Amino acid sequence: MSDLLGFALLAFTSFFTLINPIGTMPIFMTMTADLDTSHRNYTARKASIAAFITIIAFAFSGQVLFKFFGISVNSFRVVGGVIFFLMGMDMLQARLSSIKVRGKGKAEKKEIVDDISITPLAIPMISGPGAITNAIVMMEDADTIQHKLILISSIFGVLLLTYLILLSSGKILKLLGATGRNVLMRLMGLIVMVIAVEFFFSGMKPIIVDILKAAQ
Repeated sequence: MSDLLGFALLAFTSFFTLINPIGTMPIFMTMTADLDTSHRNYTARKASIAAFITIIAFAFSGQVLFKFFGISVNSFRVVGGVIFFLMGMDMLQARLSSIKVRGKGKAEKKEIVDDISITPLAIPMISGPGAITNAIVMMEDADTIQHKLILISSIFGVLLLTYLILLSSGKILKLLGATGRNVLMRLMGLIVMVIAVEFFFSGMKPIIVDILKAAQ
């Protein structure tokens, strides 16, 4: 029971920090600034659903891709650790992209929603390389049905929370202010960097052991 609880906590916190809905909020608000409330809400919903499907698809097909390309899980852990660390560095320095989209009329607004909800909102902002890597690695570690269900539920829970945060992003950003947003992003960046170190060394250790055995 404690093992399942620990796995659930790890899955939820790691996906929450990597998806980083707080950091996505200002970018989402900037990109949808010219849309009305209904179109903005539809954009948030479509982006969240697309991100969930993307992450789940990679979680279940990642091992097939590994076997096809001859990639080991440990190598992916090392690369994932590097990706996480770089993402954590950006988050720690509170770096945010600034994208502006202007729409005119209902038809053009619908076209804008269709364009930005999948790319770049769902991919790669919400379901970025960090979240995808985390899904593949954690699905490999989920060796029972209970663990797999917990992982899927955690991904769903985080993306549901992301959707709710995006819906109320205007109010939340106003409440937090620039300083509060930057503090939260730096804190999550620090957590991501800690996860990165764990992933890196968990993948590097067996690789070094194999090299030493081959050298003997």
